[in-house]
Amino acid sequence: MAQKRPVMYRGDRRRKEDQRKAKQDAKRARKAERRETGASGPEIEAAATGGPGAKEFVWFSPSKGRTLTTTTAATPTIEGIDDWMLVSDPRLNPGG
Repeated sequence: MAQKRPVMYRGDRRRKEDQRKAKQDAKRARKAERRETGASGPEIEAAATGGPGAKEFVWFSPSKGRTLTTTTAATPTIEGIDDWMLVSDPRLNPGG
């Protein structure tokens, strides 16, 4: 006896689409509520505080493809990496 191929159940597709629409509606409602109250969402607040500081030096090692942030202008001393290049110097661009 030959086996039958499973038939796609259309209810699954409709259920997933309904879930997607409900998620989008909830997102729009949260966005409208934030707009009315003037509050910002958690993802916006986290991004604003995560920016580079005013006195941070950014170093790059081409051999390792690695970046490092320090608070001093001294070249970082990490074993095995001696080709650090200064990428960002806050003394040259104090305004950001």
